[in-house]
Amino acid sequence: MNRRRPRLLTTAAAGATAALLLTACGGGDGGSKGNDKIAGADTGSESPASPTATASAAGRPKIELPSDLTYTFDWPKTGDKDKDAVLADSEQSIKAVDLAIVNQDALDKAYLFYYEGEAAASTQQFIQAYVKAKARTTGDYRYYDSVVNVSGAGRASLVYCEDQSKAYDMYLKNKKVDKTAVTKNSYVLYNTQLHKNEKGVWVIEKLLSQRGSAKCQP
Repeated sequence: MNRRRPRLLTTAAAGATAALLLTACGGGDGGSKGNDKIAGADTGSESPASPTATASAAGRPKIELPSDLTYTFDWPKTGDKDKDAVLADSEQSIKAVDLAIVNQDALDKAYLFYYEGEAAASTQQFIQAYVKAKARTTGDYRYYDSVVNVSGAGRASLVYCEDQSKAYDMYLKNKKVDKTAVTKNSYVLYNTQLHKNEKGVWVIEKLLSQRGSAKCQP
């Protein structure tokens, strides 16, 4: 969600072991998706249909985002029920962070459904930075090269890449989109640690990121 994340900002680390860099646009440095003008995270913006999160039949929040935010998940199904559930919940967790930014709500219920502990604390700081900057994300995100592992104790890890080369930050007041050049830092490697909670949802406990990772370069 991240998410997080497209952004102009540098995200705040929750601690020495977990740094959250959900998004950053092309040209951003190791701490943000877009550029480093906003420290921490993006904020929600006015959307054509006032994005909301409503409960689905399974209890998971239904995430509706503005049409200018698009996602491509090149995460092939594994055929393993638990691994595919990790991938599915992780997709929603990424989008949930952007929903909080769009709604400009650092305590938005949708992302808190998917994040706990260190990851939740870091994500809150990330979202709050966008709220403070009165900005949100826009553009296209692509996720690829996923590797998921599940243990028998209801724990899992997911490593994946994010392409932020076509994702940017947009300031809400004038709707100005801050487009930045594509560099190696437009590609981010993520490592998430998850567990399956009592609701059967795979929630993120820790999220580590490495901007400019050679593993994610096109």
